[in-house]
Amino acid sequence: MALLERFYPDEYLDSAYAIDYEALYEQGYRGVIFDIDNTLVPHGAPADPRSIALFARLRRIGFQSLLLSNNKEPRVKMFNDEVGSRYICKAGKPAVKNYVRAMEMMGTAAETTMFVGDQLFTDVWGAKKAGIRTWLVKPIHPKEEIQIVLKRRLERIVLFFYERSKNGD
Repeated sequence: MALLERFYPDEYLDSAYAIDYEALYEQGYRGVIFDIDNTLVPHGAPADPRSIALFARLRRIGFQSLLLSNNKEPRVKMFNDEVGSRYICKAGKPAVKNYVRAMEMMGTAAETTMFVGDQLFTDVWGAKKAGIRTWLVKPIHPKEEIQIVLKRRLERIVLFFYERSKNGD
């Protein structure tokens, strides 16, 4: 099963909005890298009041934040204009390069950075390869592009074994 473990998230929650960011700041985390689509808002949607409030909360706590997206700049910039973070578009996840660049931009190290995303084979795997603690969240909305739908089927297999490993099976 070691092959699948490279894709296991460190944490698996229902939502990016359910994370206790205050407690994580107390533990020494200083930077949060987010995926956008189906992590913070439905695929292609603009920032909503909940996502805007989350980024304001992160700033109040003292976190640096960055949006790391495989999308093109118009999509990422539209979302970012509302939340006021930093961003890297066309990131090439799961390649490590832009996870490292994200930490450089935030002034954080792998030990003080966390990643929040909804996909195992891009978001989680890339962050794990970069040495960053990962939070996998359930997709916000079921409507997705066909290539993502196909990846979700494979993700279900990995998550089955992930859940079994957490339950001591």
